[in-house]
Parts: sequence; structure tokens; C-alpha cells
Amino acid sequence: MPIAELRLKPREDRRLRAGHLWVYSNELDLGKTPLTGVAPGSLCRIVDARGKPLGLGYVNPRTLLSARLLTGNAETRLDAAWFVRRMQAALALRARLYPDPFYRLLYGESDGVPGLVVDRYGDVCVAQIGTAGMEQLKPFVVEALQQVLKPRGIFFNNEMPVREQEGLTLYTESVGEVPDTVEIEEGGVRFEVPLKTGQKTGWFYDQRDNRDRLARYVAGKSVLDVYSYIGGWSLRALKQGATGATAVDSSAPALERAARNADLNGFKLETIKGQALDTLREMKAQHRKFDVVVVDPPALIKKKKDQEAGSAHYGAVNRAAMELLSPDGLLVSCSCSHHLEAEQLQRILLRESRAGGRRLQILEQGGPGPDHPVHPAIPETRYLKAFFCRVVQG
Repeated sequence: MPIAELRLKPREDRRLRAGHLWVYSNELDLGKTPLTGVAPGSLCRIVDARGKPLGLGYVNPRTLLSARLLTGNAETRLDAAWFVRRMQAALALRARLYPDPFYRLLYGESDGVPGLVVDRYGDVCVAQIGTAGMEQLKPFVVEALQQVLKPRGIFFNNEMPVREQEGLTLYTESVGEVPDTVEIEEGGVRFEVPLKTGQKTGWFYDQRDNRDRLARYVAGKSVLDVYSYIGGWSLRALKQGATGATAVDSSAPALERAARNADLNGFKLETIKGQALDTLREMKAQHRKFDVVVVDPPALIKKKKDQEAGSAHYGAVNRAAMELLSPDGLLVSCSCSHHLEAEQLQRILLRESRAGGRRLQILEQGGPGPDHPVHPAIPETRYLKAFFCRVVQG
């Protein structure tokens, strides 16, 4: 694979030297290192304004985020052996954290593999590639996974919209034997997870610790799980002693899977299909009340330009959730939008509680589990927020 050279403008190397991995197009000296003719995904040596090497990465001249650094050694050979070393380092952490092989194995920039995530389900892996550079390196990814884990199958779920921004096609692909579903256990609850037709990589390992936190609040309580997917929060709540649970989602297949998961555990689960905000408002009209409401939506702010509309959506759905709470109820409010900082979500929750004549107390704040480590120089890797809030009338 040919190696291009990217020269930065003067003083534009400071972020990389501080540990960041991204290079934007306006930081490049295109007069000295033009990108004309450089194919998206090409490997590149990144150098400072004086020509001193900063490392090796890959480039996409068609995007604002033009390059991502893979290693600080510009002479590194990028091959399967390099990926094996990255995976072994990532595996060492997960093996220390989890007794069973069910976790996020590789988390993009945080594990030194920008543009790649891999979730492990025992002897099956589900991967997503989000950049042209990592797409070019995919054969090495497959070879390294086969060397390190020897999985019976690897499933690439590369149907994310972010790929279109990179000029990539959307596709899915199975390498080896990939079942339609796998069974996992979390907190003593069995879940049948759809690998090929589920959301993202099939399961949301990032919320595992937050679902654990729910235990102290739900015993003897009724629970509403909004944006329920296949029942992660609601079924965990039933196992933790909830007297009843209701799951709301717009996807009929997800709710069917949630109902099957309930049956798998001998639980009774009410499921309601509908858009979250509309359904919550209908429940209010029906005078329904719950002791605990969990609001765990997909990213409502996917781009910075959507921040105002997305923030309003977060406000509306959390306000509607509060209106369904019993007088001394608990709201679990989550956001996976990295464009919405924790402080902003806290302000939204305060505003909506005040507007509804309620008093809000934040009891706990959670983030992603340790199999989603935060890169200290890249705040976008700390994307998940979960506020556990007591909502008191008056």
C-alpha cells in the first residue's frame, strides 16, 4: 500500500503531540503536500511543519476529518501482526474485567484502532468499520481476529450512515459461521441477541454497569422502559425485584425479541409499539403511573447542527417521562449523543423538572463500562451519560 505524506501547518502539531489522533483538513499544508490523486483510505506519514515525523495513519482527502493517527512510529509496518498486538493489549484488559467472553473487545481510538469496533459474543465477533482507512486494512483485521480469538465467525455490520460520509458503500458480510442469534447472560438474565438484524452490533454492552446500578431502586416498583430495544433495562429490573415492567419501542421486531427474552426467563413483560413521545403522551392521557421510568434513546443529536432540535427532543421526552412518575419516582435519563455534554443534559433535566413543578435530585451519574475506555485526549469517546434522578412532586 503506497505511503503518502501529510505535512501540517506551523503549530498544528500540538494536538497530536498531546495525544490526540485526528487531523482536520484545515490543519494541513496542502501547498507542500497536495492530496490530489491520493485515494481515500491510503496510509500516510504525518509530519510537522518542519518535516519531523509524528506518526503513521491513514487519510481521506474527501472529508473534513482528513487523517487519523494509528501509531506514533512513522516507520511501523501496518500488517496483521500490528493488529494482533493491539488486540492482545485490548484482550488483556477485558479478560481481567469479565469472567466470560462477552464484551466490547475493540473500541476505536481508545484501543488504538480508529474507525473499528468489535464486540465479542463468545466464539462470534461482530465488527463495524466506519472509515475508508480501516476498510483498506480490513484483511489484516480479519487475520488478526482469527489468530487472537479463533472465532467460528465474524460478522461485519457495515451499514452505518457514517460510512457514506467516507465515500464507502453499506454492506454486511459473514466470515466463517455466524448464527442469526446468540444467547448471553447479564445479571442473571438470559438474552437472545440478534446479530444480523439487531441494532448496531446486536447488544449494548456500554450500558451494562448502569443496568447493574438499577438494582437498588426497583425492588417492589413498577418500571417503564422507553426505547427498550430487546428488553435490557426492563428484564434486568424484573430480575432485580420489580413488580412489573412495560417496554416501549417503535420497532415491532425488537419488541417481539423482548417478549421472547421475557419468556426465556419466565417473566411477564408488557410491550407497546409506538414512537416514544407519542406513547408517553398517550399514557399520560390514560392516567398511567410508574415508580421508575428509564429513557435510553438512540443518539438524538447526530451532528452538531442538530444540537438545538435534538436538545428540544431530549427535553420533551424527559418531561413526558417525569409526568408519568409516581409522586416520589425515579427517572433514569440517558444520552449517547457525544454532541450533548453531561452538563447540558443535566440542565435539560433541571429545566423540565422545574417547568413541571417538580423537584429533581441527582442520585448517581453513570457512563460507559470499562470495556469502553475513554481516550483522555478525545472527549468524544466519553459519549454515554446516565443520570439516576429522584423526582419529587412540589
